[in-house]
Amino acid sequence: MAKTKRVGILTGGGDCGGLNAVIRAAVLRARHYDMEIYGIKGSIQGLMSRPLEAELLDIKKVSGIFRYGGTILGTVNKGNPFAYPMPNGEIVDRSPEVIDGYHQLGLEALIGIGGDGGLALLRRLAQQGNLNLVAVPKTIDNDLGVTENSIGFNTAVSVAAEALDRLTYTAISHSRVMILEVMGRDAGHIALSAGIAGGADVILIPEIPYDLDAVCDRLLSRALWGFNFSTLVVTEAVKTPSGELVKYTNSLGQTLYGGIGQYLGDQISSRTGMESRVTILGHTQRGSNPSPLDRILGAAFGVAAVDLVAEEKYDRMVAWVNREVVDVPIAEAIAQYRAVDLHGTLVRTAIGLGTYLGEIEQL
Repeated sequence: MAKTKRVGILTGGGDCGGLNAVIRAAVLRARHYDMEIYGIKGSIQGLMSRPLEAELLDIKKVSGIFRYGGTILGTVNKGNPFAYPMPNGEIVDRSPEVIDGYHQLGLEALIGIGGDGGLALLRRLAQQGNLNLVAVPKTIDNDLGVTENSIGFNTAVSVAAEALDRLTYTAISHSRVMILEVMGRDAGHIALSAGIAGGADVILIPEIPYDLDAVCDRLLSRALWGFNFSTLVVTEAVKTPSGELVKYTNSLGQTLYGGIGQYLGDQISSRTGMESRVTILGHTQRGSNPSPLDRILGAAFGVAAVDLVAEEKYDRMVAWVNREVVDVPIAEAIAQYRAVDLHGTLVRTAIGLGTYLGEIEQL
């Protein structure tokens, strides 16, 4: 009798819509190959813990989870195992514990769902410990190279576009400038897509410089054209005109993006006399129920990842290219950063709609 293959699956980095769809699909597809899927809790933390934090996933445990936001396995976006901060302040290499955990579970392969940083760590662990790794791309920023779509992006855009719709009604009712600040570590994909979908009058993204006077001129021009309101969407990583990122430090000493929206609101009000209001969408973009597209993408990626394990094609990442699932080397995928294409369709579309997108003519 053939031995049942044990496969682990984990989610790393920030949560997003569509992660549970991948997990469910992997469990359902594994039945075809007589595989067992073990869910590892808290990303690689589950493999470092003693006893190990993992459980066998069956059909009942994943039934209906594709509708849920977040991840049933839990996730972390800190705690590099190669330089792990201990409670006493010491920095320790705990990578051997992660590798040992893989072997203690009797795994023959690992499916890792993450972004470029998380997948880079997993690949390093796999190379060091001779682990069989298959990767699934996940990032709401959609900045991972090779794949046209990553898990979570479409959900984030849907939430942001709905927020713009809601803000527009308030903007009209109160004759205000409504500013929506959305996530985007370095890339403006969410702001650009949501801005087009939500009819924003101004879209500011990190890839394109802007002129604050030009922003104010656009808003004043709309008032002259008879519009008593305007909407603006900005990526959290957009800098001030002087080139500074707007950040804040929380009570744990972590420095995070946040505040460019308020900066713009203050500047616009003082320069134009227009009343402005700012909404920072924040983690609402992550925690929503997944959009239909992210559920479909998650299902396709989960099935394809298990197929790669069955074919013993490791050190590969599933990707979405030309409306098909393909697989590419993980090293190639994480080496290519995908910013907004300044000559792409969405940039041309926004400009064609008359949206102020920054000083694009200078590029």
